[in-house]
Amino acid sequence: MQCCAYDGREMLLLIVRIIFALVSIGTILAYVTAGLDDEGPSMLPAFVERHRFVAFVVLLFVTQAAVVIDLLIRRKRIDVISAVYIGLLMGVLLAYLLTLALTPALARLQQGYQDMIVMLITLIVPYWSISLILQTKDDFRFIIPYVEFSREVKGGRPLIVDSSALIDGRIADVVETRILDAELIVPEFILHEVQEIADSNDKMRRTRGRRGLDVLTKLQNSPHCEVQMYESNDAAELTVDQRLVALAKKLRGRVITNDFNLNKVASVQGVDVINLNDVANSLKPRYIPGERLTIKLIKEGEAAGQGVGYLDDGTMVICEQTAHLIGREIDCIVTSVLQSSAGRMIFSRQVHPTGASAERS
Repeated sequence: MQCCAYDGREMLLLIVRIIFALVSIGTILAYVTAGLDDEGPSMLPAFVERHRFVAFVVLLFVTQAAVVIDLLIRRKRIDVISAVYIGLLMGVLLAYLLTLALTPALARLQQGYQDMIVMLITLIVPYWSISLILQTKDDFRFIIPYVEFSREVKGGRPLIVDSSALIDGRIADVVETRILDAELIVPEFILHEVQEIADSNDKMRRTRGRRGLDVLTKLQNSPHCEVQMYESNDAAELTVDQRLVALAKKLRGRVITNDFNLNKVASVQGVDVINLNDVANSLKPRYIPGERLTIKLIKEGEAAGQGVGYLDDGTMVICEQTAHLIGREIDCIVTSVLQSSAGRMIFSRQVHPTGASAERS
């Protein structure tokens, strides 16, 4: 199973925060303990000199407050290594410029307070700079010309794949057309759902589940898309659809499915959905009232006298007053078309050899 890029970035951010905390502790500790071994007058503020431990706690709290503020800002995608490097350079430069700008005001303070403020600026500003660049999603070229970080995710917002899309199988054909340039993310709970279907005692469900696993393998081996497995730690008591929608919100991605109910639930919660049925229907030939079709009737319709046939793309065609012609190929004329995410149905009437459409009895 491939390691998810999002988990990797979270781990790197955690390491950066730990390093920042350790550096802050060491720097502040060196500051508050300065002059302990010297017999001359101390350059520390009187309060710091009298209450070194309290000063240490307060200064450490101030530096770590920067981490808390950072955690309140949602993460954004960007290349990590380049972001840390550029962020550190920009942070140090900004800290230096800010210190120069504050020099007239700092000159009025005691030397110990000056050193304390400069130390805090030097610690916090570079950290904020690194964190901001790590979490930005926009093209960095807009900030610095000719400097652009490569994206971790191909294309735009990632596509969160539903189990119904894997089982359906058409997503593999869509990927081969190369019209999808976004990363495909398969959550771990979706993989478990497909595996459970593949292990079902019911032969039909077992076949569908195995087809879903085969489609996933095909997607992972395809050179035209990038597939990542995502280990979700959200509440297990939620339904699969709820967890899928929550994950799409967290990653600011889109859900790709052919489940009509999931489509509605996600849309209500403001999550963009790519419905494979809608994609397939949008590519089917358009039929308008008055056009002629040739179909083979294979069964009776729900209403009395109706005959039902199918086009080559699977579109259902309902022909009035042709139930007695089941098994025969007939010419019909389109009267209306019903389009929905569940599919497309064409209603028609038989065309007699004379060219006139049959009248309702």
